[in-house]
Amino acid sequence: MKVIFHQRFYEVYTSDPAAAPGRMEPMVEELEKEFDTFDGAKPRFLNRGKKRRSVSTLSIPRGLVLSAVEGSGRGVEWVEFVEPEPASEKDLERVHGRQHIQWVKGDPMVYEIGLLAAGGAILAGEIAFDGEPAFGLIRPPGHHASAHSCWGFCYFNNIAIAIKRLISEEKIKSALILDFDLHYGDGTSNIFSNSKEVSYFHPEGTNRETFLKDLQRSLQTERSYEIIAVSAGFDRHKDDWGGLLKTEDYLSIGRWVKEFALENCRGRRFGVLEGGYNHSVLGRNVKSFLQGLRD
Repeated sequence: MKVIFHQRFYEVYTSDPAAAPGRMEPMVEELEKEFDTFDGAKPRFLNRGKKRRSVSTLSIPRGLVLSAVEGSGRGVEWVEFVEPEPASEKDLERVHGRQHIQWVKGDPMVYEIGLLAAGGAILAGEIAFDGEPAFGLIRPPGHHASAHSCWGFCYFNNIAIAIKRLISEEKIKSALILDFDLHYGDGTSNIFSNSKEVSYFHPEGTNRETFLKDLQRSLQTERSYEIIAVSAGFDRHKDDWGGLLKTEDYLSIGRWVKEFALENCRGRRFGVLEGGYNHSVLGRNVKSFLQGLRD
């Protein structure tokens, strides 16, 4: 399984909770700890680019690509951190109007990191299309970004940009977007509101049981899709803003997404980070979801 990450996602690009200092570190550290426990294997660092070779066996420094041995009882597998390239303006323009793009450009730091986040989502989608699950450990988030406006800590709609790229390249004709963030992804919904190719679903529920049942129902569709993309927000956790889900629920959600993908779209599945603001539990919640999502 590939985890898409760039060292610039550590940077504090503005003052909102998604950009808060110390938010990304717990997720990277939790995954590093997970990797380091499998069969006593130590992480290996790989050069960036298509041709990778081992360069170190130390703990994760920022800016390097990581590969770690995963012991699963089925033999040795590889889990990698992969660094994305920035999205192009053409990628942005498939989703956003030029005036909106120019407005984001008004803050160069937000624009640069926003391009990397969109590029991370694109790379996750491409890896998933090739048959391997992937997760974009990215920020800023994107599901509140519409074609011509944005709010809620978002600037560019990362998951929409990734799906539009796959459609434009004629790799897929249909996609299901599942958004389990606490907040409704109005930007994603707006972008695909008139789309025949893409369906957007945001589960609802006043308690843990009804929410999980509604989420499962969204995956029990008779319509066929060629990929499933997940806007993964972890702010519905019982110790975060939503106060609802347990850490083990994210493991179940990941498994349900995996099962749906295997049954309906050749296993093609990927997710991108949206919300999640309690740094003390965020790493464990992300790890739990990825454990369910991976092979």
